[in-house]
Amino acid sequence: MDNTQVGHNFEDLAEDYLVKKGYKIIKRNFHFGKLGEIDIVAEKDNILVFCEVKGRNNNNFGSAIEAVTYGKQMKLRKTAEGYLNINKITDKDCRMDLVAIDIIAGKPQITHLENAF
Repeated sequence: MDNTQVGHNFEDLAEDYLVKKGYKIIKRNFHFGKLGEIDIVAEKDNILVFCEVKGRNNNNFGSAIEAVTYGKQMKLRKTAEGYLNINKITDKDCRMDLVAIDIIAGKPQITHLENAF
């Protein structure tokens, strides 16, 4: 399985998790030019939520939470701004969440950080 497919599998897990928590999925894999991608755009309680999904099959390179660098956070913010501009959204509360998935003993352990950055 290539890295793209592995990433989509983690995104599928994150989407299922969010839906069970009452989120409405609006868009997956929103691209804003070469700047970046938002894995999941969702809404809950009238708040637009931009979700970064990070997954790790092992902790050889740290946990999934540790994988989101400051530089990545800044790219995500700019990509979210692009989403708002393209869709002419000006009057909605927004936040950036992280859904981190670590595979431990063959089972996904999901950590959802609201307002992560």
